[in-house]
Amino acid sequence: MRIHDLNWGQLEDYLKHDDRCVLPIGSTEQHAYLSLCVDNILAEKVAVDAAEPLGVPVFPVLNYGITPYFRAYPGSISLRVQTYLNIIRDVLDAFAEQGFKRVLIVNGHGGNSPAQGYVAEWMADHPGVKVKFHNWWNAPQTWAKVMEIDPVASHASWMENFPWTRLPNVAQPTEQKLPVNLDYMRTLAPQAAREYLGDGNYAGLYQRPDADMLAIWEVAVAETRTLLTYGW
Repeated sequence: MRIHDLNWGQLEDYLKHDDRCVLPIGSTEQHAYLSLCVDNILAEKVAVDAAEPLGVPVFPVLNYGITPYFRAYPGSISLRVQTYLNIIRDVLDAFAEQGFKRVLIVNGHGGNSPAQGYVAEWMADHPGVKVKFHNWWNAPQTWAKVMEIDPVASHASWMENFPWTRLPNVAQPTEQKLPVNLDYMRTLAPQAAREYLGDGNYAGLYQRPDADMLAIWEVAVAETRTLLTYGW
C-alpha cells in the first residue's frame, strides 16, 4: 500500500503490529525513447506490486539519483554522491525514529550503488534496524529471466520498455543497437558521453513483445515479495 493512500494515524496503527516498510529509489535521466522517469516508475511499481498483498507500506520513490554521465541530456538530473548519501541517511534515521525496524530499499538505478555500501555502515550504527538493499532488475531470478529471453539487454533497451514506461505516439527503432564500450564511456565528460551514446541505448533491441516483459515482471515482483517476507 502506498503511504499517500494513508493518513498518519493509520500508519501509526500499522506500526502497532508490523515494522516493515519499503523505500523505492530511482533516477530522473535519459532512457532513449522511453520516459525520463523509467527508473522511478519501475522501482516504485515493483515495490507496490510486491508489497500490496502483504499490507506493507511503500513510501514515495526518491526521484533523483546519481547520474553525472547523463548531465548533457535535458531532464537528466544528478545529485552529488554526498548529497545522495545524506538524503538516504536522513530517511533511514526518520524510519528508525518512528518505529520502522525492517526496511527494504528497492533500487531502480545502477548509479545509486554508493548507497548500498552506505546502508551497511548505517546499520552498524543502528543495530536494532535491518535494511535490505535490492537492485530489482539484476537480482538473481529476475536477471536470469532477462537473459533467458534475450542476452543483449542494457540501459534504455528493450529490458526497460514496459507498457508503463513507454510513451504514447513515440516510435521505437526496430534494429538491435550494437553494444557501446562502457569502460570508454565512463572516461568521458557529459557532452562527449552524449555524442558517443547518441540516443542513449547501451545495447540491444528497443522493444520486445509485451508477453516477454510481463513474464519478467512476474518474476521481479515475486522475487521482491520474497525479500520483503523472509530473511529478516
